[in-house]
Amino acid sequence: MREVDGEVRVSPASEALWGDLQLVLTGAAGRCQCERIRMGDREWWHLPVEQRRAVLRSEVGCDDPGDAGPGSGIPRDPLRTIGLIAHLDGEPAGWCAVDARPAFRRLAGSPVPWAGRTESKTDETVWAIACLIVRSGFRDRGLTYPLVAAAVEHARARGARAIEGYPMLTHGERVTWDELNVGPVGPFLAAGFTEVSRPTKRRVVMRLELAGDE
Repeated sequence: MREVDGEVRVSPASEALWGDLQLVLTGAAGRCQCERIRMGDREWWHLPVEQRRAVLRSEVGCDDPGDAGPGSGIPRDPLRTIGLIAHLDGEPAGWCAVDARPAFRRLAGSPVPWAGRTESKTDETVWAIACLIVRSGFRDRGLTYPLVAAAVEHARARGARAIEGYPMLTHGERVTWDELNVGPVGPFLAAGFTEVSRPTKRRVVMRLELAGDE
């Protein structure tokens, strides 16, 4: 694994502060609030940013011991959250969306994960790393490596039998973080993922089997 420049702590979002997560989700990520991949394009597009933010807060469990919100019907479970937050030298620096694969509705409609595959799109024992965000000012320090590694352990602890990612091939070129929110290939290779397919020139489906690996 690439050595990170600084002291890293990665924790479930339910153990972190909401304000810390919002410091990481800026720019395009702030507008998305990591909901497009969960909701799908149509529902996400018509939802104002403030409402996207409220939905995300109901899902992550940051610094809120109560219910997800009035009328939500979602009980707060400190062991259940949809992502991880990384702190670098004590500062909020990164975000990783990781959950059971069917939770990400946009994946179900995308050709990327399914090219040449026949497995069930509703299998909740397969998890996915759907988004990786590193805050401006903390980039190019290797932070996606511990984020991916922590996501693997997070999924394993919650009973996943496999975990997938859909990173981008950069071919050594500079890629904007708005494009690279799926992550680069390197951190997945370092965490033990292997290539499943290359559905496009720039995307790779990668997977790590977890069942029986302990």
